[in-house]
Amino acid sequence: MTVSAGQGKAINTATSADQSRRPRRPWLRVFGVGLLLWVASVLVTFATSNSNLIPTIILLGSFLVPVTFVVYALSHADTVVTPQRIFTAFIIGGLLGVLGASVLEATLLQQPSGLGYLGVGLVEEAVKLAALWLLARRLPEYTMRDGIVLGAAVGFGFAAFESAGYAFNALFTSRGVSLLNLVETEALRGVLSPVGHGLWTAMVGGALFAAAARRGRPRLSGSVLGWYALAAGLHALWDASQGIAAWWTVALAGTPRQQRVFNELGLLPIATESQIHLFTTLNWTLLVLDALIGVLVLRGRWRRAKAVQAAGLEGLAT
Repeated sequence: MTVSAGQGKAINTATSADQSRRPRRPWLRVFGVGLLLWVASVLVTFATSNSNLIPTIILLGSFLVPVTFVVYALSHADTVVTPQRIFTAFIIGGLLGVLGASVLEATLLQQPSGLGYLGVGLVEEAVKLAALWLLARRLPEYTMRDGIVLGAAVGFGFAAFESAGYAFNALFTSRGVSLLNLVETEALRGVLSPVGHGLWTAMVGGALFAAAARRGRPRLSGSVLGWYALAAGLHALWDASQGIAAWWTVALAGTPRQQRVFNELGLLPIATESQIHLFTTLNWTLLVLDALIGVLVLRGRWRRAKAVQAAGLEGLAT
């Protein structure tokens, strides 16, 4: 069939119009709609005291940011990192990570301490690495870029299920059920989730796939272990930030009695308003520093991954 110049121009115009109507950033639409629904659920629950909406608040708040990442990743899927693999990494990897970490932490770690926080970081990052390894065993090819994306999907899945658990626990206090406590917990974890589990597992995933590119299959190497150690260290610093901030607050502004009680029990006694401000400042400074290190490192790895892939030298990535 012959298409005239006028018809071809009309077809191209219609195609361009259809493309212009498509959302250029579907992840942004998902985040915006999800946020509005979460806020609406919170307001209606406060107004009506209808406890049936609490599961909706927990699920929407816990999965909003992680699912937004998944939608973003789906829009950049390729022949290897397909939508199905991204979704599987998010759900299966996240669930395996949460279950495995819970069992190991209950078995190996009992008391929160400096070594305890490091142990949590080592255990959780090892479990997420194992989940990613399991999901990536039979991929047709491996690139650092794909490892970063799938690693982030596993990490965000872990963060979503973990946040739901924290939100549920925050609901119950010594004074009874606290919807405000639930909302505050979800809002805080939602803001911080992009610089948490997804970021750390993305680092390790990139290193794992870079090593796999050289051997044709996932394997441990010195580079993988090094990036795993860095991710576990950032994870441990994140978890220990409150304890470190409390120690510095007592050391810098505590009374002799507060210092003695803190050294004996590991608890900060009744603090003054200035001490509370100092603690909050130190705590957030540590969190921001931790997040900044992670973001800068991963940004460098992503640029490296793109450069290596563009040059066709994936096997030389470290």
